[in-house]
Amino acid sequence: MTPASRTALVTGSSGFIGYHLCQRLLSEGWTVIGIDALTDYYDVALKERRQAMLLQHPLFRTETARIETPGVLETLFATHAPDAVIHLAAQAGVRYSIDNPESYVEANLIGTFRLLEAARAHPPAHLLLASTSSVYGANTEMPYAETDKADTQMSFYAATKKANEAMAHSYAHLYGLPTTMFRFFTVYGPWGRPDMALFKFTKAILSGAPIDVYNHGNMKRDFTYVDDLVTGIVQLLAQPPIRPAGPADIPEGDSLSPVAPYRIVNIGNSEPVDLLSYIGAIEAATGKPAQKNLMDMQPGDVPATWADATLLNRLTGDRPTTSVTEGVARFVAWYRDYYRL
Repeated sequence: MTPASRTALVTGSSGFIGYHLCQRLLSEGWTVIGIDALTDYYDVALKERRQAMLLQHPLFRTETARIETPGVLETLFATHAPDAVIHLAAQAGVRYSIDNPESYVEANLIGTFRLLEAARAHPPAHLLLASTSSVYGANTEMPYAETDKADTQMSFYAATKKANEAMAHSYAHLYGLPTTMFRFFTVYGPWGRPDMALFKFTKAILSGAPIDVYNHGNMKRDFTYVDDLVTGIVQLLAQPPIRPAGPADIPEGDSLSPVAPYRIVNIGNSEPVDLLSYIGAIEAATGKPAQKNLMDMQPGDVPATWADATLLNRLTGDRPTTSVTEGVARFVAWYRDYYRL
């Protein structure tokens, strides 16, 4: 199958990661079908700008709709018969899930159910679904490996993502759907979400406003630059899991299910960076000092994340490499250009 003949369906196509993924797929000759609800969780104008840029490409088309609406995904699958499906649409945010948990039930649970039903009726060659490092929850042994037990989620957002993993596994087992779950680790970069730390910190520092630094700065994150994440997703597209004949056929350290064509893969930089160093990178890129408002840990948060990317490397021969210094500088440059600062 030549790239020009391949069709990918991307849910959440006007989101931060969805936009970057669609651009990469289009650059490689894929026809891309997007769907996005353009919800007002954050600045709709930013989503509309991303969508407008994608629509400039002749191989991109999109639908504005909620994935949880009955029949919407079924129609898209039936009409376009996608070879690959990358499911990114979700209600994001750890803290927002405390205030508005119902939106997570609708988008993350019901929406994913609708997607799995559509895939069952019109099976793609590979179904990839976004999960999150947050599913590791209260685990303290690091780096996090895909084979680690992950049953102690700390937020309702993380709980819905862990539920998505279980739901997808059941469909992979019952209907033979080749399925890869990928767990993100603190993704950042140009066109990022305004509710995330890098965006908020940059905005505040440039305007001379204070920033809230949780857990008094004693936080570490495995910051992953968005282009590295997208590279991992695209490379995994060519690696659909195959149901093993038995447990003995599963390589050591592989998260491949013994009863389904299903695998979980971490996509992270494998180099946790402390929050104060991250802020230092923003200060260097903006040329301005941060006014730090040191605060206690917020409910639902965890003090550290750290990905073991060994499986990603074994499957694709690659792993994220962009340094925080380089990635933050690219974001700040985009931010200044976008807001004409």
